[in-house]
Amino acid sequence: MSTKKKFPTRCVHEGEIKDTMYQGIVSPLFMSTTYPWFGGDAEKKPYPRYFNTPNQEFLSKKIASLENGEKALIFTSGMAAISTSIMANVRSGDHVIFQEDLYGGTRNFIKTEFDKYGIEYSFTKGLESEDFKNEIKDNTVGIYVETPSNPLLKIVDLKSVSSIAKQNSIWTMIDNTFASPVNQNPIDHGIDIVIHSATKYLGGHSDISAGAVVSTEENINLILNSAKNFGGNLSDYTVWLLERSMKTLFIRVREQTNNAKLLAKMLDENSNISKVYYPGLESHPSHEIAKNQMKGFGAMMSFDLNKDIDVYKFLKNLKVIKPGMSLAGVETTVNFPMKTSHGLLTQDERDNQGIGNKLIRLSVGIESYEDLYNDLDQAIKNSSE
Repeated sequence: MSTKKKFPTRCVHEGEIKDTMYQGIVSPLFMSTTYPWFGGDAEKKPYPRYFNTPNQEFLSKKIASLENGEKALIFTSGMAAISTSIMANVRSGDHVIFQEDLYGGTRNFIKTEFDKYGIEYSFTKGLESEDFKNEIKDNTVGIYVETPSNPLLKIVDLKSVSSIAKQNSIWTMIDNTFASPVNQNPIDHGIDIVIHSATKYLGGHSDISAGAVVSTEENINLILNSAKNFGGNLSDYTVWLLERSMKTLFIRVREQTNNAKLLAKMLDENSNISKVYYPGLESHPSHEIAKNQMKGFGAMMSFDLNKDIDVYKFLKNLKVIKPGMSLAGVETTVNFPMKTSHGLLTQDERDNQGIGNKLIRLSVGIESYEDLYNDLDQAIKNSSE
């Protein structure tokens, strides 16, 4: 019989630090940035930039456990985790394949930084296995995906991509932020390295900026070598706050996902909305793939308002739901990707991805879904151009 605890239990108890002085049930916070060193290997002594202070090390165990990985690192932001993980695995002359649909910050990083270091890259023309296979070159070293994707919730078949990568001896990396470990564990489908913007679901309260990466011990040690140089370690106080937040990860995301399923169906039937993007809908082109590799369809969705609805009026007319730059908090928020998350892309790039001027991204919270739907419905009805 397996002794591994169930997911909700690991959210609460994995990676706890025992309070040996007072026996408190909450992990103590170790704020020191300086620990004694008397010979030996300095990098094995606790030091914030080495990602090995007590709070960093113990929370990393929780995150690794929830993603079924061997080891994890915690960063100051999702982009710190993404950029460090990628740069640790490439060198000048290498080529990396990225799916076409990516978070705008990731795409901007690729376009801004890769050319400086002589790193080649290409974007797929689609999300089928052949689209990735067709981009492989002699100098290709890795494939980077994001599923569900930001902001159109497109789905990549993880087992297929992993199989292609293994056949060609290249690594795979995924941004798993939208799904969260509650709804998807890419390592179980053969993906090598899993990244999260912990600012989102892992933090879950819109008050923490953090990132995380999970993989094998060998891969994490490679990333750590670069991480120590780039200096993207998170403060121990924020690490402590993140651990506190992650104790409720399962119940938060489960409720958010349940709300999202109901809202997606309601919005899909609303005549003022031309299209809903949510993998839980049977009309979603990759619904079956999502059903096979996800435990739940997540709490993120997007939708296109009809052409006669004014986007800015809609945003201003919302009463319960808040416009916001980020996502995945306990409160429901909306975002206008064209001006925010994907504002750094060119118009052609947005057009190629299908990000139009009526697209709204919705991050579903834990409120009553009836209140959320009523708020969306009244805002739409009162926003005609």
